[in-house]
Amino acid sequence: MNEIYIQYYKTNLTEFIIGSYDNKICLLDYRYRKKRESVDNRIQSNLKAIYVEQSNNIIEECKKQIDEYFNMERKEFNIPLLLVGSEFQKTVWEALLKIPFGKTTSYLQLSKDIGNEKAVRAVANANGANAISIIVPCHRVIGTNGKLTGYAGGLDLKKRLIEIENNLFTQNM
Repeated sequence: MNEIYIQYYKTNLTEFIIGSYDNKICLLDYRYRKKRESVDNRIQSNLKAIYVEQSNNIIEECKKQIDEYFNMERKEFNIPLLLVGSEFQKTVWEALLKIPFGKTTSYLQLSKDIGNEKAVRAVANANGANAISIIVPCHRVIGTNGKLTGYAGGLDLKKRLIEIENNLFTQNM
């Protein structure tokens, strides 16, 4: 059976589970999120792999880049990613990667961006199924009314991530 190397990583803001498969990050998710089992099952099933608690170079690089992001020293990530999900989910996650740093968008706009304006609810579900938090910036999606909406890491963390990006964005203008 294939192996997905995982590590638990605690920061001053939250605790992550980080996973790599084939030297790519396939998991950077909140350890205690509500859908933890569902996300883990999807990744392990799709990759026909099991979790093995072991670090490697790509996981260590991910930790380093996340720390730099939280310390407002990094705006872009350069880690190889492996998006694990349905074709529709991957389309949504690819669209998330195009949201500029320090900017937000709505579920409706994201639906328009993928060419399916009527898929707002499906886009929201795919956004919620994202297993690579922060790097695939699902935290940048807010309600059409401008209010923060659900987030796997909690709304307080979502607000903090947006603040980090806004602070970094305005510092470097």
